[in-house]
Amino acid sequence: MPTNVLGTQLRSCCRDPMTGFYRDGYCRTGAEDVGQHTVCVQATREFLDFSVLDGNDLVTPHPEWGFPGLEPGDRWCICVTRWKDALEHNVAPPIDLEATHSSALEFVTLEDLKAHALT
Repeated sequence: MPTNVLGTQLRSCCRDPMTGFYRDGYCRTGAEDVGQHTVCVQATREFLDFSVLDGNDLVTPHPEWGFPGLEPGDRWCICVTRWKDALEHNVAPPIDLEATHSSALEFVTLEDLKAHALT
């Protein structure tokens, strides 16, 4: 059973739109997921704009990849390194700790994650 950053069972991030590397609603990862899509965020305009400018367009839909395109307020599993980049540029979106996979802790601290937790 996958665990979250709090050490409990990983909860679903979002099913509408269906998220996760495996498109099952969970920010779980595996050997095929080289990007480590482990952080469950609630997208903000600032984060989406930052991502586009940084070469990772999360706004434009790509149905061929099962990607609907994101709007502010959408929840989505993003790469932990993308979240860390956003943190370093002061545009990190809020996250759902219970839906963020424990492997994210290999890249970011629990303290940083908690500082951006959804309330």
